[in-house]
Amino acid sequence: MTTIAVVRKNGYAAIAADTMTKWGSGKETAEYIVNHGKIFKVADTYLGVTGNATFQAILRDYFARPRVYSRFETPIEIFKTWQKLHSVLKQDYYLVAGHGEDDAIESSRMDVLIANARGIFGVAAHRTVQEFAKFYAFGSGGDIALGVMYAMYDDPKRSAEDIARRAIEGAAEFDDSTGVPVISHAVKLRRA
Repeated sequence: MTTIAVVRKNGYAAIAADTMTKWGSGKETAEYIVNHGKIFKVADTYLGVTGNATFQAILRDYFARPRVYSRFETPIEIFKTWQKLHSVLKQDYYLVAGHGEDDAIESSRMDVLIANARGIFGVAAHRTVQEFAKFYAFGSGGDIALGVMYAMYDDPKRSAEDIARRAIEGAAEFDDSTGVPVISHAVKLRRA
């Protein structure tokens, strides 16, 4: 499992993630797994992936392809990026799209948080894209991470990256599917 957090504060956007993978009751920590990172970079944008660990490899491979539509500046651009990705997920990566009887559309079966110079965003499994004003978290420890960020956000001494890191550390303390060390990145926001 995974916990990922994004924070926007004082002219910076930050993203942080844990480094543990969980398979049923077994866990694989950063001490044993070399490729434990859950955040990767596409041009000047950081993406953090939740869901099956294979999605990290899939997204890295997909966004490394030449001439792939990968725009992350606005919610509609991100939505278009994910629509094109979803089609390729089914065709080239054999995604079992599946859906519940209440689902109106197929699921991409992953949630992704995004941080770049434009802001912080989230893409839910059904390709709902949201831009966040302050912070957000996805994953198994997401509720805990949200509580940590809510409690820390107004502290003027705390940076965006510090808050994101502490959110993941809090999740690791109380969620058995989240583990340290934490990996984080911060970028300076562009003026609108």
